[in-house]
Amino acid sequence: MMIYSVKVLEHFMCPQNAYNMPDADAEGSFGDPSCGDALTFYLKIKDNYIQEISYLVFGCVASIATSSMTSVLAKGKSIDEALKITEEDVIEALDGLPENKMHCSNLGVSALRNAINNYFKANRTEDA
Repeated sequence: MMIYSVKVLEHFMCPQNAYNMPDADAEGSFGDPSCGDALTFYLKIKDNYIQEISYLVFGCVASIATSSMTSVLAKGKSIDEALKITEEDVIEALDGLPENKMHCSNLGVSALRNAINNYFKANRTEDA
């Protein structure tokens, strides 16, 4: 039997910032082929800060909870601060994950970094 922390269950039952954002400044996806989980983050960025963040996720309890927590940790942060969010930060903020679900924290962090990198790419081309 898997034991999840109260925080993991809260973020699974009531995920925060879970919605589609058609007018996002950037989006980034990441999937884990080994378990079939997939996540896309959407960002609204103003003055180098993440003003708004949302996501759509397909996955297990841990994937949904880590996506939700990653969005909470990144919202309102500067792009540089958001890029420094680690898998360990997400796991710690959720009061831990079962050993066989640790890889799920990679989903949120990777999708967030992909969205930020896509934002940089899109804005470099506009300036050129």
